[in-house]
Amino acid sequence: MQVIPPALERLISDLNRLPGIGRKTATRLALFMLRRPAAEARTLAQDLLLLHETIHLCNQCFTFSETNPCAICGNANRNPRLVCVVEEPGDQIAIEKTGAFRGVYHILHGVIAPMDGIGPDELKIRELRQRVASGKVDEVLIATSSTVPGEATASYLADMLQDAEIKLSRLACGIPMGMDIKYADEHTLAKAIESRQSLKDPL
Repeated sequence: MQVIPPALERLISDLNRLPGIGRKTATRLALFMLRRPAAEARTLAQDLLLLHETIHLCNQCFTFSETNPCAICGNANRNPRLVCVVEEPGDQIAIEKTGAFRGVYHILHGVIAPMDGIGPDELKIRELRQRVASGKVDEVLIATSSTVPGEATASYLADMLQDAEIKLSRLACGIPMGMDIKYADEHTLAKAIESRQSLKDPL
């Protein structure tokens, strides 16, 4: 006997496809939506439809945007010659929240992961090469994550841009602010040592 109505089951299955949403969470969300007024469900459905109708990729940095260029690429107060390379738009959002970066971005839309069938051609790497070759870039800051695929991608980009007449830098990784060293894992400590900064130049 089918306990869950077909329409509700379809919504649960749809929600279950979202990253980080298990069957139990999907069921709880679906039931919550069912209990809300129909007008709220219509608003949510309309917002989902508008995502693909109004949001596109910026033709310069490839972030999601309703304008082209996006708000950052079109901002005259940003430094267009300093390009921060990140994996996903979510990484761009995280960096923007710090208020510490005043350049522009280049979104790869993933990392190199051969086991998953993702190589350089599946990412926005060719576009980055073209961007650097245009002569309009002074520095590329590689800000991929410190995961194995992120490090592999950073290494690939560094090799690709080695001969370009630009400054090439990597986002420092290591011990978070306020963290006691003895609580850091070995990998974090190793990255902190590798990313150490000079406090005094040799005489």
